[in-house]
Amino acid sequence: MRTLTIAGRRPLLATAAVLALGAAALLAQPLPAQALDKVAAATATAPVHKHAPASTLPQGPVNVVRDPTDLPGPIGIRAPQHVKVNLETTEVTGQLADGTTYHYWTFNNKVPGPFIRVRVGDTVEVNLKNHDDSVMMHNVDFHAVTGPGGGAKATEAAPGESRGFSFKALSPGLYVYHCATPMVAQHIANGMYGMILVEPEGGLPKVDHEFYVMQGEIYTEQPFGTAGLVEESYDKLISERPEYFIFNGTTDALKKNPLKAKVGETVRIFFGVGGPNYTSSFHVIGEIFDKVYPMASLTSAPLNDVQTITTPPGGASMVEFKVEVPGNYVLVDHALSRVERGLAGVLQVEGPENEAIFKDYNPQRSAQSSSGH
Repeated sequence: MRTLTIAGRRPLLATAAVLALGAAALLAQPLPAQALDKVAAATATAPVHKHAPASTLPQGPVNVVRDPTDLPGPIGIRAPQHVKVNLETTEVTGQLADGTTYHYWTFNNKVPGPFIRVRVGDTVEVNLKNHDDSVMMHNVDFHAVTGPGGGAKATEAAPGESRGFSFKALSPGLYVYHCATPMVAQHIANGMYGMILVEPEGGLPKVDHEFYVMQGEIYTEQPFGTAGLVEESYDKLISERPEYFIFNGTTDALKKNPLKAKVGETVRIFFGVGGPNYTSSFHVIGEIFDKVYPMASLTSAPLNDVQTITTPPGGASMVEFKVEVPGNYVLVDHALSRVERGLAGVLQVEGPENEAIFKDYNPQRSAQSSSGH
């Protein structure tokens, strides 16, 4: 079998084989034009989840960063509904780090993909379109789905093709979704992951701020910090040796787009790990999680007063805490060598000093500190 060479990138025999087989299947069973027209008409008229799919692919590097505040608001108390979710898989070149670009594979042009929010009992209709300009086949596997492959086979789409399925949200929780086209780890490492929240009946307790944060890894041929367009490395991916660790798509995503709150407010972070390989020890330096929902189980009693939460690849956690002292709080994976490969973010807290809780005896000297915290 001939290998497929993507311009300026490594030949990938496994994905080329999948592409060829998928294209053959597509040609054997074409979707009639009338059916495509009906799908388009239904999408235009039916209630749609707030995140619309990308319509065009920009030329040049794009901003793939998912802002941590980019998520739908709480559902609260309502009856089950039929919810439509539109996803578009795209292959775009984005800014990975200052002076460094990378060819990402995404859901809706961002990493992570859109935050999807439903409630237990909802019927969720998933429509996935693989962009016309894509080279690879793509699909989506929802960990919130009870059914074969989490919907992966039902959404396996060649470039330009649309596929879909529906499922009933049976269990509350915070779940990861990701592309599951072979080589699965490659699709995930290139940015194809996101989260879906299935709220319990009656919703979640009220907080002042909710944030969406996901951790991932990038495997490149060139060393960390190389300027210009860097290429993915199959060998480093297989041997689990990433050059970059990222929050929300890039090395500075949550520094240029920090989480923000005011003294006295409550914060909830929906945290997930796309991976594909590394477990996270998620920690906010200078804060203690008041409540932690390990493995994102929302029907179990939360843990109280936790410093660090372990979250595996393909897993999620939910943490809540009240911010009581102003300042910048650094988000990290407490496997702290990863900070040197890009993995850090910032929570900015504004408001009056609270010296009953924290008093700096020499703030002028502290302002000159070179501490990594």
